[in-house]
Amino acid sequence: MRDRPKIKDIAEKAGVSVATVSRALAASTLVTAETRQRVLDLARELDYRPNVSARNLRTRRSMTVLMVVRDVGNPFYLDILKGVEATAREAGYAVLMGNTENDPARETEYFNMLRDGHADGMILMTGKLPSAGDWNHLPVVVALEMIEGSGLPHVQVDNVAAARGAVEHLISLGHRRIAHISGPVPEPMSVYRREGFRLAMRDAGLTIPAGYEVRGDFLIESGEECCRSLFSLSDPPTALFVANDEMAYGAVHELRRIGRDVPGDVSVVGFDDLYLSKAFYPPLTTVGQPRSEIGRTAMAVLLGILAGGSEVAEPIVLPTVLKVRGSTAPPLI
Repeated sequence: MRDRPKIKDIAEKAGVSVATVSRALAASTLVTAETRQRVLDLARELDYRPNVSARNLRTRRSMTVLMVVRDVGNPFYLDILKGVEATAREAGYAVLMGNTENDPARETEYFNMLRDGHADGMILMTGKLPSAGDWNHLPVVVALEMIEGSGLPHVQVDNVAAARGAVEHLISLGHRRIAHISGPVPEPMSVYRREGFRLAMRDAGLTIPAGYEVRGDFLIESGEECCRSLFSLSDPPTALFVANDEMAYGAVHELRRIGRDVPGDVSVVGFDDLYLSKAFYPPLTTVGQPRSEIGRTAMAVLLGILAGGSEVAEPIVLPTVLKVRGSTAPPLI
């Protein structure tokens, strides 16, 4: 039976030290991209698999990371998880998903798991830290959401610019009465998307009538409720910019219920580009986020921290793209 390949075998073939191979497999920023790729290619060629039990005893690591989200049932997180897991597996790490459901006790529980060594690092996607305790010294990367003043590394998109572009699309079609269904303000992501809406309206010289900004909670039901509120106004909007796709689905459902055609009577733009948005009727115009790339990047940053590299000082901002589909059209009036 052929002996199991070891790190030293990769090192000999690559012409580098064992330490360099270890750093490369852990995605350390101390190794050049070229060297890391050569090491990974050789690891695949030799069918190298880390001896997790031995390494755990030696390093006192669990070789597990946590990805903590608000709602594990939300399909938005699936592509992010795929990106996280793909990068983690290359470095020999397993990924566990934590589901908080916005419960402060559960949020604290996951941080305690990290502090007590049951996981080596965390990718945090809830947008908040537990209220009690000093957590900033722990290896945590904030992905997509923002925790202002935390000092933690962030991987995110420019929510202001993305929202602004979405509203500018509606304005370019000729819409002037545009309303906004926001996420749970005052959370930063919701605030920034609302700010993008306001900036686009201001730059176009358009006023935002009273009642045209309503607050949801990112769930379908709140999209329905917020839409109901908007269309009880005496002068309802001709277009909606909605802070995520789930609420946009709810808004479209409510518009159908009250007999309004989308996009004939009302145009709707979402945010996230969930995989259902192309199959939705009509296909939803929405802001696409590079979810898999967010996951890969966040995990790479976390691996760099775990390998002893310095934390990323500035947020890593990834690009978005507006996917124009069938839910937007020029207004009838």
